[in-house]
Amino acid sequence: MGAASLNATRRSRELDSLATGEQVDVVVLGGGVTGTGVALDAASRGLSVALLEANDLAHGTSRWSSKLIHGGLRYLAHAEFGLAYESARERDILMTRTAPHLTRGLPQVFPFYGRSSRLAQATVGAGLYAGDALRIGIATPGSLLPHPRVVSPTEAAALAPGLRPGMRSALLAFDGAVTDDARLVTALARTAASRGARILPRVRALGASRDRVHARDVLTGEELTVHAGQVINATGVWSSELAPDIRLRPSRGSHLVLRDTAAGISESAVMVPVPGETNRFVFLLPQQDGRVYLGLTDEPMSGPIPDVPTAPETDVDFLLEIASTVLARPLTRDDVIGSFAGLRPLIESDDADASADLSRNHVVRTGANGVVTVVGGKLTTYRKMAQDAVDAAIRTGTLRAGRTGTERLPLVGAAHRSRLHNTAAPKRLIARYGTEAGQVAALGQVDPQLARPVSPGSDVTAAEVVWAVRHEGALHTDDVLHRRTRLGLVPQEAQAARENIDDLLQRALRGIADT
Repeated sequence: MGAASLNATRRSRELDSLATGEQVDVVVLGGGVTGTGVALDAASRGLSVALLEANDLAHGTSRWSSKLIHGGLRYLAHAEFGLAYESARERDILMTRTAPHLTRGLPQVFPFYGRSSRLAQATVGAGLYAGDALRIGIATPGSLLPHPRVVSPTEAAALAPGLRPGMRSALLAFDGAVTDDARLVTALARTAASRGARILPRVRALGASRDRVHARDVLTGEELTVHAGQVINATGVWSSELAPDIRLRPSRGSHLVLRDTAAGISESAVMVPVPGETNRFVFLLPQQDGRVYLGLTDEPMSGPIPDVPTAPETDVDFLLEIASTVLARPLTRDDVIGSFAGLRPLIESDDADASADLSRNHVVRTGANGVVTVVGGKLTTYRKMAQDAVDAAIRTGTLRAGRTGTERLPLVGAAHRSRLHNTAAPKRLIARYGTEAGQVAALGQVDPQLARPVSPGSDVTAAEVVWAVRHEGALHTDDVLHRRTRLGLVPQEAQAARENIDDLLQRALRGIADT
C-alpha cells in the first residue's frame, strides 16, 4: 500500500502494537491541522509518534475554515506585526514549498460605492500595500500573488459581474487559498505516516498525563493505555478538557454555501465591508467546485462545545444582508444550498471586549499534569504552532531530537506548479491530489465503473471513494461525504450519493481486509 497509505488494516496493526505496551516518544491528541502538523514535525525529527483522534481526521474546526491562507492583513491593522510576519511567511511556505498542489492565489475585489468614505478606501488600500510589502520582503513570487492595484468600475464588474452598478472605484488584491482544508489535514497525516507516525482515528483519550494516555478504541469499545515520553494536547476548542488551566473563549464563524450563479461572481472573491466596523469584511469566495462560500461571522460561544456546530438563523440573515449591499440581485434564503460553522479556539483575555478583539496568536503551555498543550492560532500558521509544540515537548520530556525541517518538507502529492500543470490527469483531480491525481484517475481506467460519478451530476467519482478507503484512512461513509470529499456541505448532494458511497466503501474495506 505504501508508507503514506492510511487504511483500516494499518490502523488495527498499529493500535495493537500500542495496546501491548509499546512506548513511543510522543503521543499527539487531536487529528486536526494542528495535531497532524505536530505529528509530522515530531516524526520528521526522528521521534516515534502516535496520533489519537476521537473521531475522524479533520472532524472539528479544521474543516470549517474559510479556505483562505491569510497573509496577515488583519493583523497589520491591529498592529500585531509579529503575527502578520508569521502569517505571511507561513503562507509562502505552504504555497511555494510544502503544498503548492493544494493552494492557489485568489484575486479579491474590494468595491467602493458612494456610501463608502474615501478615507475608508484609503485605509484599506494602505493595508493592502503594506501587506504586499511584507510579501515582497518574504520573497513570495509576484507571479503567484501580484501587486494590489486600483481598478476601474468597468474592470471590477468584469472580474465580478454580479456587482451592482454605481461603483465609485475598487481595489484588486491577492491572497492565498487552499483547495480544501480537510484535504490539507489528510495530506499532513499521510506525510507523517510516511515518516513512521501511527495515525489512529477513532481512538478517544479518556485521560492524560505527561507520559501516558488512557484511551478507548471507539470501534471496539476496548480500552488501552498508550505510553509516551511526552503527551501533546492539540484538541483545539476541546483543549481545556485535558488542560483545565487553559482558558478559552470560542468564537463561532458561520458560512453559507451558495449556488454558483447566485452572486454572479466567477474566479474573483468579493470583499464587502461591514458597516460601522473598521477592517472587517464579509466575503464571497468562489470555489473550484463551482460553489460559493459566503462568510464570515465572529460571535462568542458559551456553554458545552457541540460536536458539529451549526450556523444559527441570525448569522444567516446577517451574511445575506451584508453581501446583498454590493450585489445587483440581493441574495435570499432560496440561494442557500448549505451552511457550516467552525469554532475558533481563542485564548481568553480580560482586555478584549469582543471575539474579534482576541488575538489569533497561539500559545504552548505545560500543565500541572505535565501535558504540553498547543492552542489558538489559525489554519495558516499550523506549521509554526506544531514546531513550537514539539520544541516544548522535547524540553519537557527530555527527548533526543534534532531541529525541525518541515518548512522544506513537501506534503504527499506536492510538486512545483510547472510539474503539476503537466500532470496527465483532470485539473479537478490535480487540485485535490497533486501528483497522485494520475493514480486516482487510473483506478477508473482499470475498472470503468470506478470512473462513474457517485451520483447524477456530481464531479466526485467512485474511484475517489476507493482511494479514500485504501490510502486516506476513511472508515465510514461520513468520512467520505464530509471530509475526503465535501459533498456533505450540501445536504441534497450528500443524500443523493450516500447509498452508492456506502456500497463502494464497504466493498473497498472488504478488499483491504482480504489482502
